[in-house]
Amino acid sequence: MEGSAAKKKPAYGQQKKDCSKDEIVQPRKLNGTSAEVPSYHNLHRELLLSHKRGLLLEEKPELKRVLEQRRLELHKEEEMAQRRPSDLEMELRKRQQKLEEYEQEEIKRRENQQKIPEFVRVKDNLRRTQTFEQ
Repeated sequence: MEGSAAKKKPAYGQQKKDCSKDEIVQPRKLNGTSAEVPSYHNLHRELLLSHKRGLLLEEKPELKRVLEQRRLELHKEEEMAQRRPSDLEMELRKRQQKLEEYEQEEIKRRENQQKIPEFVRVKDNLRRTQTFEQ
């Protein structure tokens, strides 16, 4: 039965005794691959998820962000000033001017009424009521 007995295979990692070191090809590590760091994929996935959620810290400091925002606002204001106002904007400005003029006239009228002595105002009110009754 010795001839029929199965040959024992060497355990994983054990080398055959009859092979020299030169004949055995050893795998070599590739530089810069994710195989070197098993958690590379996990870190990359976590960075992608946090970027999608917006959890990453801003790269710019607050001062730069504020200055950039002000610059953008000034740029928008300059563009608005350069473009021709629409018909709606022109109509709204006209109405606003009319309202302001009316308010100014109303203020002047009230000031003038306060300058008139009280007895003259009462007399005018009496005349009005008499003319309405007739």
